[in-house]
Amino acid sequence: MKINKYPKKDSWPELVKRPVLKKEQLTELIAEIFNEVEKNGNQALINFNKKFDQAEVKSIQVSEEEIESSENLINEELKIAIQQAKENITKFHSSQITEIEKIETTKGIVCWRENRPIEKVGIYIPGGTAPLFSTVLMLAIPAQLAGCKEIILCTPPDKNGNINATILYTAKLCGVTKIFKTGGAQGIAAMTLGTESIPNVYKIFGPGNQYVVAAKEFAQKYNVAIDMPAGPSEVLVIADEQAIPEYCAADLLSQAEHGSDSQVIFLSTNEKIFNETIKETEKQLQQLPRNEFAKEALKNSHFMLLYSLDEALEFSNLYAPEHLILALEDYEKYIPKIQNAGSVFLGNYSCESAGDYASGTNHTLPTNGFAKNYSGVSLDSFVKKITFQNLSKEGLQNLGKTIELMAEAEGLFAHKNAVSIRLK
Repeated sequence: MKINKYPKKDSWPELVKRPVLKKEQLTELIAEIFNEVEKNGNQALINFNKKFDQAEVKSIQVSEEEIESSENLINEELKIAIQQAKENITKFHSSQITEIEKIETTKGIVCWRENRPIEKVGIYIPGGTAPLFSTVLMLAIPAQLAGCKEIILCTPPDKNGNINATILYTAKLCGVTKIFKTGGAQGIAAMTLGTESIPNVYKIFGPGNQYVVAAKEFAQKYNVAIDMPAGPSEVLVIADEQAIPEYCAADLLSQAEHGSDSQVIFLSTNEKIFNETIKETEKQLQQLPRNEFAKEALKNSHFMLLYSLDEALEFSNLYAPEHLILALEDYEKYIPKIQNAGSVFLGNYSCESAGDYASGTNHTLPTNGFAKNYSGVSLDSFVKKITFQNLSKEGLQNLGKTIELMAEAEGLFAHKNAVSIRLK
């Protein structure tokens, strides 16, 4: 970990940088993968499964039998936990459904907006060392609430060519229509281009490593939308004198264990809390089963002692974290100062893991500084908004002259005539 005490502001731009691979190398590799999938479809995906995941897979699509049998492989306690999380996530996202509101902008002119679901969406679920079944809940629930007709799921198989049973169980529970055994950039390519088995989709959702993020960005060249550039996970914790070092360390490590390219930032205004949190992080690290990932992540992570909480918030807004934890006594006072963050956790008991799993908010969030201009996934992510307007004869008479004048000023006389011909 990198320890900085009272760093000068001119060093901040360097401190907010994330660890990244060289873009040129990534783009070249992603283009090759897309070309291969476009040319050879399912066979390309089978070959990539063997090459990248050491998995022998005969059929890309998960069968109904595999989905049905997954239920018997999960203990009842976990099923109950998943169900409770589903209820909370559904409750929170259902509250985002809006009523149609018709507005009379001028007498005789009524305008309004209606939602329409994106018909075909693809959700990418990371597998491998940490199969994220929780992300199935976060993406499939709002997709189902929005009314998406097809919800396609791609996730990497294990070395035996199987998909994690909890991912299959959760996918069925949340209305996923088809599941496929393909991960990484090739999974994104398959949902973008389509293969013999996998339908091409209109929008792709889901987090992943830098290869997955690069593939999602590349997918936009094919007119496929993406949720956001969601890459390796990150958290920033701001702590004052009443913060609890054990809790702060646990929150930092909960993100560091995601992978070696994750990053965590700890900011404190209290030297005692600062030093104790560093010690506690080192102590808890030794006890983690996935500590090799966390150790690598900590090499690129920063622990910073700052003069004031205002300064800490200023740094946080520059960093724009995916997750922001305010381990502060008077956190309400600082809420208005938060400009850039994916999701915020307030007080000593609001652990980031709650948002990751079951509090109800979505955990698919902007990373790598994109919280400056992106929101996390919500119900709105799965719909398009179409505007409508109706002008009565009286409405056109009331507004016609304005339109004519503006069209003429722009030199667009056909636009003017479309009004004038009606007014006559």
